[in-house]
Amino acid sequence: MRMMTRLGAAALAAFVLAPAAQAQTNRFDGRWSVEVVTEQGACDRAYRYSVIVENGRARYGGPEQFNVNGRVQPNGSVSASISRGQDRANVTGRLAGNAGRGTWNTSGGRTCSGYWNAEKRG
Repeated sequence: MRMMTRLGAAALAAFVLAPAAQAQTNRFDGRWSVEVVTEQGACDRAYRYSVIVENGRARYGGPEQFNVNGRVQPNGSVSASISRGQDRANVTGRLAGNAGRGTWNTSGGRTCSGYWNAEKRG
């Protein structure tokens, strides 16, 4: 149960700031604080993660190992997935300026869903 919530949260965090289309500095580079909130399912209620984005790529600072596949479009649109073992979280949303918001849901195990908020910190 906790694993799925962490997967969902990491998905947000990682996806929110996942690979951008270009390998150059983009407007979404920097430090982000990502809050993940569960609205449905038996996952933990909320998490907050620090994510660093460099050259459009996200780096998750936690000890867990996740496979991240995602993109932030030039218009800020976010679409991504993150997986660990058979667990998978799908994330969608949008970044605009120094903030972002979207939704997430898990598959491949315990089913949970909710929303995420991101705030650029630097």
